Amino acid sequence: MPKMKTNRAAAKRFKVSGSGKVVRYSAGKRHGMIGKRRSRKRRLLGSSVVDGADQARTLRMLGKR
Repeated sequence: MPKMKTNRAAAKRFKVSGSGKVVRYSAGKRHGMIGKRRSRKRRLLGSSVVDGADQARTLRMLGKR
């Protein structure tokens, strides 16, 4: 059986935490920041956990399952 290939686009966007959850960064921070409120920009900072409904699919794309 051949090796399972990692989806390279997903590998650049997601990381797996130590506990096995998939972590992502918020979208909407690349450009157009002048038009966004300061509080909205702060809310977009940092990482968050991928929703449970998408967790298994994301792990499969990363070659973890």
